[in-house]
Amino acid sequence: MYDSGVGGLSVVKSLKEYGLFEEIIYYGDTARVPYGVKDKNTIIRYSLEALEFFKNFDIDILIAACNSVSAYAISELKQNAPFAVTGVIEPGVLALKNKTRKKDSSILILGTKATIQSRRYEKLLKNHGFLNITSLSPSLFVPIVEEGLFEGEVLEATMKHYFKNLEDPDFIILGCTHFPLISKAISSYFPNATLIHSGEAMVEYLQNEYNLNGIFKNTDIKYFATENPDALKGVAKIWLKS
Repeated sequence: MYDSGVGGLSVVKSLKEYGLFEEIIYYGDTARVPYGVKDKNTIIRYSLEALEFFKNFDIDILIAACNSVSAYAISELKQNAPFAVTGVIEPGVLALKNKTRKKDSSILILGTKATIQSRRYEKLLKNHGFLNITSLSPSLFVPIVEEGLFEGEVLEATMKHYFKNLEDPDFIILGCTHFPLISKAISSYFPNATLIHSGEAMVEYLQNEYNLNGIFKNTDIKYFATENPDALKGVAKIWLKS
């Protein structure tokens, strides 16, 4: 599992709950988070550097949990990896498609600046016939999550800042793996919206594409970070309760 910071833990949580893997190696590039404000070439370079780290392990699949990486660097990762590689954007779109047949459903995409500018979600959704789409980049959410502020006045004020002019959507795609960590707060702000969670979408995708079944009662998780690994482990302890 590769992410720019702690956000990918939201995907790890789902994989762990469903018992899809015996072992997960988590690599957070915490020294250079967030990726969402970086340009395409920088994101690709960082991703290929992370790939070299994973080549030191005997792994079956690399999941790029970072949406910015999924938007810009998946093809490069696949070309250079000696193992399977998947991102989170396609699983997210397929999860939404499976939840509704109403093509006029209003969809709000929340993502980093890089992810939103790539228009990857929009293009895939339009290919499936969804046209009522709003895209928004609440960039402050990422540092707020990295600080471990999953609720409270700071988050509430930030949500009001970004969401005050929006109508309630039918679906919200959490197009950054940091955002599921504040999903309760987002659901409170938009109580009638259905949230598309990267972790749950990934489980569904892996089960369908790789025929994985939940056979592992316990998943061994190893954590690595380019800076302050103890902070990463601290968030993991809270989020994963382990």
